[in-house]
Amino acid sequence: GKMWAYTVGFTVLPHVGGFLGWFLNRKEIPEWYEKLKKPSWCPPRKVFPVAWTMLYTGMGYASYLVWNDLGGCGSKAIVPMGLYGAQLALNWAWPPLFFGAHNLNMALVDVLCLDGLAIGTMCSWYRINRLAAALLLPYLAWLAMATCITIRVWKDNPQQKKD
Repeated sequence: GKMWAYTVGFTVLPHVGGFLGWFLNRKEIPEWYEKLKKPSWCPPRKVFPVAWTMLYTGMGYASYLVWNDLGGCGSKAIVPMGLYGAQLALNWAWPPLFFGAHNLNMALVDVLCLDGLAIGTMCSWYRINRLAAALLLPYLAWLAMATCITIRVWKDNPQQKKD
């Protein structure tokens, strides 16, 4: 009976930080982000909320599958769910670093660490639930693009770099 609540809770959780990141930094997007030099292949702004809604939903549901297969929050869940939690924290930290603080150096460090943790999460989940690992593939592809955009923005906007 309660499983639907867990399913919904795990699936919604990633959206919480994503929404907060957008909400707190939304004024910086037209005022600051639009003025940055970005690569020509950078997706239009309207693509990002749609993409993140799908990615957070897939990631959240995948985390539920892994948690459920491991029988909840026991000792077996520490590494796979710890990796997931750590990468989610870095995911949520990126918008305040990039948009809020305009700190391109820290945003770059954040996204590079995030990449490693997200790959680690997928690898640890693969042994537990292959569907959950597969559900992270679109997220990893999007992160690869986001990392490349962050590197290019970092490189092409030297006047924006903060120590």
